[in-house]
Amino acid sequence: MKLPPPFKLRMAEFLGPELDKFIDALSSESPVSIRINKQKYPFDIAYKSIPWTQTGYYLPSRPLFTADPLLHAGAYYVQEASSMFLEQAVMQALPDREGLNVLDLCAAPGGKSTHLISMFSNNCLVVSNEVIKSRVPILAENVQKWGNGNVVVTNNDPKEFKGVKSFFDCIVVDAPCSGEGMFRKNVNAVDEWSEDNVQHCALRQRRILADIWPSLKDGGVLIYSTCTFSREENEANLAWLCEQYEAENVKLDVSDNWNVKESAYAGFTGYRFYPHNAEGEGFFLAVVRKAAKDDIEFKFPKKRGKSDLLSIEDKHTQAFKGVLVNAEEWKFYSKAEEILAFPIAKAREFEFIYENLYVFSSGITIGTFNKKEFRPDHPLALSVELNKTFFSIIKVDKNEALKFLRKDDCVFKDGKEGWNLIEFEGLGLGWVKKIGHRFNNYYPKEWRIRLSMDKLQ
Repeated sequence: MKLPPPFKLRMAEFLGPELDKFIDALSSESPVSIRINKQKYPFDIAYKSIPWTQTGYYLPSRPLFTADPLLHAGAYYVQEASSMFLEQAVMQALPDREGLNVLDLCAAPGGKSTHLISMFSNNCLVVSNEVIKSRVPILAENVQKWGNGNVVVTNNDPKEFKGVKSFFDCIVVDAPCSGEGMFRKNVNAVDEWSEDNVQHCALRQRRILADIWPSLKDGGVLIYSTCTFSREENEANLAWLCEQYEAENVKLDVSDNWNVKESAYAGFTGYRFYPHNAEGEGFFLAVVRKAAKDDIEFKFPKKRGKSDLLSIEDKHTQAFKGVLVNAEEWKFYSKAEEILAFPIAKAREFEFIYENLYVFSSGITIGTFNKKEFRPDHPLALSVELNKTFFSIIKVDKNEALKFLRKDDCVFKDGKEGWNLIEFEGLGLGWVKKIGHRFNNYYPKEWRIRLSMDKLQ
């Protein structure tokens, strides 16, 4: 790999005699890793575990993930191993994780959001935000596949969070960066690298931090990460944040066996992953805590007026409440003809977010209901809260599952008239509607597998 000379000089400053090993590592094959969704796939798998997370594993080679129905069912997420270090930051900086409000600010395609969802229960709110509009649909898709209903997917610039002050207990900023840590996986990142771009990214990151900082509660935790090595984009930015605002660095306990390098700059400590040391791509993470000035509870402002999100009274929900297990723990809403559910424990917070940000998707979209029939929405099939006794289930093998996921015409031996849940190895994939001898495939066309069946075998 032909690296820019200024970049090599920068890395020589960090690595000294290890520079040649680092450069050699960039020419090696990237590790392949996944993170298991324990709510859907509560089993350990026979692969090498990633030491800084309880649910991550290295695979011996890269399979054709598209051909695995379990991926489409949300049983696991394909994620770079180093970025799973987020788990250590959350577990150590927030040992008590009950009832919290969490923001993943730069969330697409959803790796860190789904990881956060796994670490915070239904009595917490997770806001998964993406700034770039075109990247929001894939974020919502991955969140919905993970199957939890305490998540709101939003599409806002950091400055648009000005109406959500002192609201979040934890904010994760996986900041857009110069991408040095991804050189091994993305050769274009090498060609695009320059000193000017590093400085541009550093300034943009400071703007992001300054814009989002008021949204963090006093005493709240901000977890900052990048996939780059430059000090300007990492330690220097966090040292600036602590100097400009009242914040303190939070240090983490890191095992020597992980080969994660602790870095220090201007009294600030961060954690670096180098590909010749830790088994993963280049990555940086650090944690700061906002000074706790006053222990003042967040107060919701008065509602600003009518909303297209309407709460449904209990007497009108009986017809579809049975679709969820523990339905009494959920509050039901209508938006136009659509019905959605959100955990009662965070219903007021959800409504507040809905009033102040642009919401792309939220909670569990249940479906539509009229006098003729109840029509289930696709995310309901993927939800861990689905009450499967409410629907007829068609169990499929891998070949049948792939045909369904391609949105092919399908014929099944089983199935009752009306709506049926397609299930593969105990996990929901989506819906078909049986009308006579015909089965209509309702898998979302924008999610369908586009590879031909012969390439999926």
